[in-house]
Amino acid sequence: MEQIVRAVPPDYETMRAMLEALKRRFPQAKLRACGRSLAGRTLYMLTIGPMESPVLYAGGFHGQEWMTPLLLLRFFERTAAALWEGAELPSIPVRDALCGRGIAILPCVNPDGIQIALHGAQGAGIFQAQAIQISQGDFSRWNANARGVDINHNFPAGWEALHEMERQAGITGPAPRQYGGNAPGSEPETQSLIRLCQRHVFRHALAIHSQGEEIFWEYGERTPERGRMMAKIFAASSGYQLVENGGLASHGGFKDWFIDAFARPAFTFEIGKGENPLPLSDFEGIYARLEDTLLLAALM
Repeated sequence: MEQIVRAVPPDYETMRAMLEALKRRFPQAKLRACGRSLAGRTLYMLTIGPMESPVLYAGGFHGQEWMTPLLLLRFFERTAAALWEGAELPSIPVRDALCGRGIAILPCVNPDGIQIALHGAQGAGIFQAQAIQISQGDFSRWNANARGVDINHNFPAGWEALHEMERQAGITGPAPRQYGGNAPGSEPETQSLIRLCQRHVFRHALAIHSQGEEIFWEYGERTPERGRMMAKIFAASSGYQLVENGGLASHGGFKDWFIDAFARPAFTFEIGKGENPLPLSDFEGIYARLEDTLLLAALM
């Protein structure tokens, strides 16, 4: 069967078409809305299996990291094909391994940011004028949502300390990247992900970013010991390097908040190497290197 998820720029319309095609191909899966972006775009989630204690995979936090939704949608397609169509994955017998286990995939937390990164000011919808003012017409480094808030700086985990670090770095208001907002959890995208995690007991969570071939795994005193063990397994499987928080990546991220709120493991994967946005020609190699690791995360 022809592959649905291809290496093409995943603007909102393209991504939604992929989601709808995946749902048609795999009617056993569930496709649901779990929130809306600032500009009113739906945040979609695909699920496989029971939702009592699933694993959460989330991507598309930053505008320039638009390879990450493609990676998660490809992972869903490959896993679903193995589970329901008898397709083979080389390393893991998916049908047996996923019996009784659930996975939830939120491919794009920040669809407005990706739309802006791909299409410029018009991607901001009713916030177009504000986006032009913030960017001064240059969208080549845009990571934020439609009003210049970096979603992965907006979670309530050490937000005040991060905000002070931002000020010291000269980031004092809405910006294309690294501004955490005027309050923790101020953005609808952040709020949607927080509500989702409060409604479901995700046993652990993976936040997919780019780039660096790195895995972040710890945050503060509530980091569980099994998170360290899992991180070592992920590093061995992927060849990625384990790193600790530092600088403007010290606080305020989804992984940080998840660990702090629930004392359960969470990880940030920085996929690929180079300069964002990573070239689409790298996609197949990046995905092939990570498929086993993503599957391992579903089984642990």
